[in-house]
Amino acid sequence: MIEPRLSSEFFITALLKKVNQEGGFGAVIRKGDRISGSILVICVEKGENPRLLEKMPMLDGSSMWQKIWPQDIEKQQNLDEYLARRTKFDPDIWLIELDIPDAERLIAEMGQ
Repeated sequence: MIEPRLSSEFFITALLKKVNQEGGFGAVIRKGDRISGSILVICVEKGENPRLLEKMPMLDGSSMWQKIWPQDIEKQQNLDEYLARRTKFDPDIWLIELDIPDAERLIAEMGQ
């Protein structure tokens, strides 16, 4: 049986409201599929130190937010190039940017 889950658009709306309530800034950079589009989140602090998170499915059926960029030094590439390749591969993907301290914690709390 498939477990019910929030639509991508609903989750993003709630996340942006939470970021705003905590004094940060969040913006939708690219809209994806309203119901089931994958979500990529660029986390920055005062516009610096970008990290890219994605909700990844686990073997037990749950999901977990994982940092997917920056990668290891040998594999590291420009973030813009990576995002262009991902959106070309998956046109239904959402891209969100959050500028708030400890964005990873906030996203993890929202995902529970």
